[in-house]
Amino acid sequence: MSHSNTPTQYPLVSHQSVNEILAWRKGVAITVAQFLDDVAQLAAIMPTGNYLLNICHDRYHFTVGLAAAIVSGKVSLLPPNHTPEMVRQLKDFAPDVFCLHDSANCTIDLPLMRYPAERDIQPKELAKREIPEIDALQQVAILFTSGTTGRPLPHAKCWGALVRNVRAEAERLGLLSDRSYAILGTVPPQHMYGLESTVMVALQSGNALVSGHPFYPADICEAIEALPAPRVLVSTPVHMRLLLESELDVAELALVVSATAPLSPQLALAIEAKTQCPLIEIYGSTETGQVASRRPTQSDEWQLLPGVQLTQRGADIWATGAHIEVPVPLNDVIETTRENHFLLCGRTSDIINIAGKRGSLASLNHLLNSIPGVLDGAFFMPDEISHDHVTRLVACVVAPTLDLQVLMQALRERMDAVFLPRRLIFVDALPRNSTGKLPRESLKTLIEAEIGKQVA
Repeated sequence: MSHSNTPTQYPLVSHQSVNEILAWRKGVAITVAQFLDDVAQLAAIMPTGNYLLNICHDRYHFTVGLAAAIVSGKVSLLPPNHTPEMVRQLKDFAPDVFCLHDSANCTIDLPLMRYPAERDIQPKELAKREIPEIDALQQVAILFTSGTTGRPLPHAKCWGALVRNVRAEAERLGLLSDRSYAILGTVPPQHMYGLESTVMVALQSGNALVSGHPFYPADICEAIEALPAPRVLVSTPVHMRLLLESELDVAELALVVSATAPLSPQLALAIEAKTQCPLIEIYGSTETGQVASRRPTQSDEWQLLPGVQLTQRGADIWATGAHIEVPVPLNDVIETTRENHFLLCGRTSDIINIAGKRGSLASLNHLLNSIPGVLDGAFFMPDEISHDHVTRLVACVVAPTLDLQVLMQALRERMDAVFLPRRLIFVDALPRNSTGKLPRESLKTLIEAEIGKQVA
């Protein structure tokens, strides 16, 4: 919403001094001054196109690319994946798009710009640069929905809205103290959660992002150990479940942040016991940005970020206020409990009705994943209806120590018989994307392939 007292500009970074640490990369501290110099040098050699696809794997490289685009008036396109079909869609959307990458062998079918090789610049050689002020209404990124519900759709993001959102997040997470937190993410910066909680929040709270992008438990533990305290881990339920299963020691953390899917109470309790620090969950979407947070070991309720409001319009709940510049309908079933608080009851798209009984795929997935021995699992609602006019659910599960009978008995004890899966398929892994989400089409393809094997 536009308010007369809302600033018309926000700085590129909110650090008070150019000598403060803005990033950690391979054990080396990078100051704001170094960052501004890298941004200026990259901006000076960027192609003339108005749009760039920033696929840099190194989070610091990505951030320099994002900032160089912003100061050059370019827009970063951030799609859910980089498949040939997605790249074709991007070219249709923005014919002058080019690709910024930092890999030795980039095969993206676009004009390519490789991130410059490392330069050993001594501090005395750095130009004296002011922190740029960016127009609040400048469009800086276009993110695309994750594809879990169909064809990705573009959502433009303005600088002011992004800044207001992550500053509210930083305040809610307690990251606005005088201490410099090192913020390590297991999620890529190209998706909304990663962009906000591993890049933007560091730039706008005076803290330091971490360049690495660890995925495996041993790599995550090594990356945490290498950072100075206080440390923040930004992750997903999938990554944290693997971290717990590994039984590796985790160095001291000040905070764990999770998003992409609600955590089960058991997993949340286990993570807090393992890390000896609070775990905070973020609720939001590509369309809205961050909307609410909760500490799941203390409450099932979500608390809205300051200024965000939920309003009922017909059958839908809409999010408005604060950084949400245009009212957005939410794809979740929400039950308001008290002022600024609510419960999540599943996605509107995953509400199912079988034999007159209503449930949600999210709640069924929650019950499946709460079974001891289940490492990962998901229910699937087929499009077709069986010959007796009743839809039969299918479930995929990663549970190497369990057999079919044991697992089905555990499900019978947890859910109504009408929701029991007609097929329960054991797999080595679910086809989750880099943020831990499970696109419906990917799950459908896996199930069809597994059923095909059984038939053959």
